[in-house]
Amino acid sequence: MSSQLATAGGPANPVPPAGKRKSVMGTRPWVAALFLLPAIVLLGALVVYPIGYSVWRSLYDADGSGFVGLGNYGDLFSDDATFTAVKNTAIWVAVAPALVTGLGLVFAVLTERVRWSTAFKLVIFMPMAISMLAAGIIFRLVYEADPDQGVANAVVVGVHDTFAESSVYPKARPSTESDLKASGGGAFTSTGTLSAGTPALVPLVGIAPNKVPGDPGDATSAEPSGDGVSGTVWLDFKLGGGGEKGAVDAGEKALPGIKVEAVKDGKVVASAKAGDDGTFTLPAAADGAQLRLPESNFAAPYNGVDWLGPSLVTPAIIGSYAWMWAGFAMVLIAAGLAGVDRNLLEAARVDGANEWQVFRRVTVPLLAPVLVVVLITLMINVMKIFDLVFIIAPQPSQDEANVLALQLVNASFGGGNNQGLGSAIGIVLLLLVMPVMIVNIRRLRKERRR
Repeated sequence: MSSQLATAGGPANPVPPAGKRKSVMGTRPWVAALFLLPAIVLLGALVVYPIGYSVWRSLYDADGSGFVGLGNYGDLFSDDATFTAVKNTAIWVAVAPALVTGLGLVFAVLTERVRWSTAFKLVIFMPMAISMLAAGIIFRLVYEADPDQGVANAVVVGVHDTFAESSVYPKARPSTESDLKASGGGAFTSTGTLSAGTPALVPLVGIAPNKVPGDPGDATSAEPSGDGVSGTVWLDFKLGGGGEKGAVDAGEKALPGIKVEAVKDGKVVASAKAGDDGTFTLPAAADGAQLRLPESNFAAPYNGVDWLGPSLVTPAIIGSYAWMWAGFAMVLIAAGLAGVDRNLLEAARVDGANEWQVFRRVTVPLLAPVLVVVLITLMINVMKIFDLVFIIAPQPSQDEANVLALQLVNASFGGGNNQGLGSAIGIVLLLLVMPVMIVNIRRLRKERRR
């Protein structure tokens, strides 16, 4: 039959010559290559060539004139700055992805349990719309040491001052007319002793009258207090000058709240605080004791935590990274959570599992593929972290916060201007990223086969 059709009207499915065959998609190979050529050129120019040049450049010295072989790679492990960068990068890889993935998982679960889930997702995801530069500037202000400017220290100081008393006169000190002398630890103790019926005078200086905390009134001379010991604590200075040193003059400000102690043989036998007019009264036990102003009166105010100091700068920057990327993790995990079979969750509850057991033994295992995707993506991302560290870490602490990407820039274009060493760091960074990328590619291929 086929031979008759071929004889009558030619072959039904003529076979083209070997040189003119088309691919399975019906396109000639040279046409496909033509369309792929721009992408191949860009890939070669932006990826392949830079990698090859970096490998070649890493084998030469700073100015590229002398061949040093693997010398630059040897310097990586002998240079303190680079070693710190490797250590901090390892901390980033170990902590940041796990932290962000954990937060994303918690937020994703919460979005299914609150009515305002859309608003909640919007608030959590909003930082992703901010660039690293803007986020760095924001958190540089958040971590500002001054509690009046930095939000973090404002909160810490507020909580601290709620549970602990703070000094209101940190710059005050006894005047030269007083017999109070420094007695160690920031305290001042009198050389003489107190006497019942003779008011004690405690003149202080070191504070401008118009900068005395609160709104104190004028100081009042204390009256004798029978068997007890009375006295006055005041600021022995007034605007415009005048008056007698060591005496309570009209217009001089009281210093309410100052604590005074009566000390005998090194033991406190009585104590009191100055009132609104600066006067205080000690019981009869204070007779014959020395007067002491404890260090709590003059202690510097608590100013919070040095977030960007050498010891906390890396955790602080990781916190800002978590603020930015928790929304990314939440969206991906929430998408995976939406595909979880609810019957499995209900079956676990029917079998007697509580919510924590359902979450830990059912929800998390079912979300494992999504969690792995998020974790690997974040691991690749943090290996290249640069912007936040460069912007948030102040210059004195930048060496302690150093990471490989920042060290690459500093070595290549900083004070050393050693592009050979910088290229070596880039190749090491590429080698560190490659295993994670290979694992991710294999995982994607396995999922496609399913």
